[in-house]
Amino acid sequence: MQHQITVTEHLLLHQKKVPGARGEFTRLLNELIFAAKIISREVNKAGLVDILGYTGKINVHGEEVQRLDEFAHSVIVYRMQRAGVLCAMASEEHADVIPIPNRFPKGDYFLVFDPLDGSSNIEANVSIGTIFSVYRKKTKSEDITLSELLQKGSEQVAAGYFIYSSSTIMVYTSGEGVHGFTLDPSVGEFLLSHPNIQIPEEGKVYSVNEAYWNYWDGKTQRVVSMFKDPNSDLGKLYSLRYIGSLVADFHRTLLYGGIFMYPMDYRDPKKPRGKLRLLYEAAPLAFIVEQAGGMAIDGTNRILDIVPQELHQRTPLFIGSKKEVQKVKEIYEQDDSE
Repeated sequence: MQHQITVTEHLLLHQKKVPGARGEFTRLLNELIFAAKIISREVNKAGLVDILGYTGKINVHGEEVQRLDEFAHSVIVYRMQRAGVLCAMASEEHADVIPIPNRFPKGDYFLVFDPLDGSSNIEANVSIGTIFSVYRKKTKSEDITLSELLQKGSEQVAAGYFIYSSSTIMVYTSGEGVHGFTLDPSVGEFLLSHPNIQIPEEGKVYSVNEAYWNYWDGKTQRVVSMFKDPNSDLGKLYSLRYIGSLVADFHRTLLYGGIFMYPMDYRDPKKPRGKLRLLYEAAPLAFIVEQAGGMAIDGTNRILDIVPQELHQRTPLFIGSKKEVQKVKEIYEQDDSE
């Protein structure tokens, strides 16, 4: 039987390529992987235990909190507070920076995470996932300030996601390519299944929620129309695929190519905005897609160049193969008089 590389072996092999890594980085990811295994177990048996449904709480974004959301958040916080490698955390489900209690040892890394992306799809048994991002502390001060955590995406040390579906898969990058691992439940290990992932230069699929068409501006409508026009500059008709779970839509795009879009909309005319969170969703996925040879923009700007101004900042997102994302950028940069 051919030996299969475990994620731990892979991390140890590539640890030296992470600037300043001294073993803490590998420990950080190993603790996060263990937390993901616990979450995967609960997701897979969710219909059999009392963990489906809403908690009755409202999160920082004004959304109802699913029980699995709360469970995933608490598991990651519990495990990572005790890892001895973090100085602070931030979660999409929590309003403020999560400090490491003084009773635990601390390290030089920040962990930023979306504990359960796509949770509105839980009861329909649609793929959901955990998105994470790792940054390094820049100062020697033990007092962690919000401004220190608000780093642009290009400063990430690592990023990745776990997707809980027919199989549980981990995809991550530490700036040296993108690699995917599939959880083998018979041995309880993530095994290398997708080495050196490269997104195709172009694809055949676009992914967007077209129900918001009437709330988009003219340029956004031209962007989406381009993918439905076989005579456009792209030279072909694209298929529409939209799951409504970001991590699932992105995973498909990463493997097959094409583009995922969540544009700014004007449902509230006084507050035009994107929906996705820059720190928890857009930046980590942008780091992954660029490492795989793709692109990620907010329409005109590279996602990884955006300096966040607040912890839960939102952004439009266009992410995927270079050809499609570049065409979107060209349309947004056109003069309105053209």
